[in-house]
Amino acid sequence: MSGDALHFLPLGGAGEIGMNLNLFGYRGSWLMVDLGVTFGDPTIPGIEVITPDPKFIVERRDRLAGLVLTHAHEDHIGAVPHLWPRLKCPIYATGFTASVLKRKLAEADLEDDARITPIEPGAPFEVGPFGIELIRLTHSIPEPNALLIHTPLGAVFHTGDWKLDPDPLIGAPVDEAALRRIGDDGVLALIGDSTNVFEEGRSGSEADVRQSLIDLVGRYDRRVAIASFASNVARLETIAAVARATGRHAALCGRSLRRMDEAARENGYLRDWPRFLGEEDAAKLPRDRVLIACTGSQGEPRAALARIAAGSHPKIGLDEGDAVIFSSRKIPGNERAIARLQDMLVHRGVEVVTESEHFVHVSGHPARDELVDMYQWIRPQIAVPVHGERRHLHEHRRLARRCQTPQAVVATNGEMVRLAPGPAAVVEKVHSGRLAVEGENLLPVDGPVIRERRRLMDNGAAVATVVVDAKGELLEDAVVTLAGLGGEDEGRDDALYDALIDAVDEAVDDLSPGGRRDDEKLEQAVRAAIRRVIRSETGKRPATDVHVVRLTPALIDRAHA
Repeated sequence: MSGDALHFLPLGGAGEIGMNLNLFGYRGSWLMVDLGVTFGDPTIPGIEVITPDPKFIVERRDRLAGLVLTHAHEDHIGAVPHLWPRLKCPIYATGFTASVLKRKLAEADLEDDARITPIEPGAPFEVGPFGIELIRLTHSIPEPNALLIHTPLGAVFHTGDWKLDPDPLIGAPVDEAALRRIGDDGVLALIGDSTNVFEEGRSGSEADVRQSLIDLVGRYDRRVAIASFASNVARLETIAAVARATGRHAALCGRSLRRMDEAARENGYLRDWPRFLGEEDAAKLPRDRVLIACTGSQGEPRAALARIAAGSHPKIGLDEGDAVIFSSRKIPGNERAIARLQDMLVHRGVEVVTESEHFVHVSGHPARDELVDMYQWIRPQIAVPVHGERRHLHEHRRLARRCQTPQAVVATNGEMVRLAPGPAAVVEKVHSGRLAVEGENLLPVDGPVIRERRRLMDNGAAVATVVVDAKGELLEDAVVTLAGLGGEDEGRDDALYDALIDAVDEAVDDLSPGGRRDDEKLEQAVRAAIRRVIRSETGKRPATDVHVVRLTPALIDRAHA
């Protein structure tokens, strides 16, 4: 990589939705924009949170000038507590984002180490050789900002997450004048949100959702819960407004909602609305007098709504005739978890309302008409789509070209794009990957620990103990234990166990005298015999462990005594 060139390098969020990590390189220095997480799925057993692998920049952390956060969503700030100890760089954020992040850092005992420099929207600041200006946009969280990054080779406009909401309810509308000014001054490259590139028209306004929810909740005379993203502070205000309009009291159910409420009020939001009730107070109210905001709209198993649906929440319950409104979209990959949660609710007699049945949600990301507006205002020389799966990125590239953008480059995680000088192009492929968060450990998702878990999940496990004398002669039948490989009705399959014991006997007998005296060769022979039988009988390839217990003559005599 030439130190005199300007490069863009995504290590997360390009070729996927979530887990954003973006790097800009110039004159030997690197600027990081956002550091987020994504969430686990059934293909990664036992893992709930996943971060990008920052190996590339960790190896160059002496040249990492700083981390600038565009807004407070988990897929943009959630990895900071996990990865900052490897980076140890300055952090820059607006007030609300800083408030949310400080709570996360405190949980990780990093609040005294990972200091956050507060920045004001519109006020220019410098991070290494990069001059930066925050540009106000709208999204489904307070204080979303685009970054205008100034370098001698040209300005880069990094949109972050955004939409054009004419009536956002929380915060001011998009600063259109600033966007037009930026376009008039000239922009080298636009790094842009691709999430809703296939959606025609516009994403809609939070104000329209508010009135629709008032009409909907007004139909019910029982307990109503609204599940939404905890970070959607405008939706929290909407829930307070819906409660007031329908003669109910608004309550919060879920720790992340309470934290977001605290951060919002700390920064001047929601101050015109009464405090939300807690779970215990909400449970005491008549069922037609309470409106509950819940976490868990994506089917998260440990969130409040999942526990309510399972009947295991200590304070809040839902019964036949109650209603749950899913005021959110389905994040790709969460469809099955959401369907399971909704089935559990219906089984309890709860009415489930989604965006398929009623207008209950607007997206926080730009649809096609909004993307066209942005390109008409900014008029970049280069478009680099991010924040989308591959199909989103390629469609965004086509749209950018239709908007008369001279160059459009698709780059996925680990592909370094030279923005200047010369034509934009992918010039290098670097390491990128995912790390699974497990307690204080970070495990490579494609590493041996997770691979073994997948194998156990798919193929089960077998453990055999063989007891032999010094010559390697079996002193008794092998003891074989199977996990995830039960017989009919999950019971013991005696025929399979008999076949395994016979196979172990034959494997030991077939070894040479020298082989029977060698523990490693004995283990290998028994392992191969067990795998061969299980594969033949079940089609599975289990993780197999063999323990050889070798007894000396003295131990044998003692045992017989």
